[in-house]
Amino acid sequence: MGRSCLTYICAIGLVVLVLAGFCTVLAQQGDKDDPLVTLSYLNNQLTPAVLKQVDSELNTKGTALSNKLNAQIDNALGNVSSGTTYQMISLAAGKTLKGSAGTEVLLRSGTATCVSSASPGLLDTTAGTTLENGKALAANHLYIMSADGKGVKAGSAATFLVRGECTIS
Repeated sequence: MGRSCLTYICAIGLVVLVLAGFCTVLAQQGDKDDPLVTLSYLNNQLTPAVLKQVDSELNTKGTALSNKLNAQIDNALGNVSSGTTYQMISLAAGKTLKGSAGTEVLLRSGTATCVSSASPGLLDTTAGTTLENGKALAANHLYIMSADGKGVKAGSAATFLVRGECTIS
């Protein structure tokens, strides 16, 4: 065996050692504790997990906002109007709309009567008169509630223009 054979064996041994070292390095990458990020990992693992977490947060926040909105709607139905503009309010037969002092009502359609425990009931600003408990409202007359707790009761389905604070019962 000559020198060329020994050189050849050393070269093959060196190549084998380099390949073994390279394989060892590759085998240690991408384990459970330190994974390699691949497209399949992003598509099959990470993206669905992130979307699930986002959906969960959206559902939680959406439910909270929905509950808050429903509470505000319920509160608004108990206190129908408190602004300075007229609101159209429809009452079913037998329903009562009561207001605070100064609340204005105008019967647009249907029939309604005055509800008042004391005199005067409602002030009819159109006719310049007062309306006592149980008396019928005239259509398109503007009435003002002279004290808290006075109101109108729908004899049939009725529609009113209302300005001021009121409740429906």
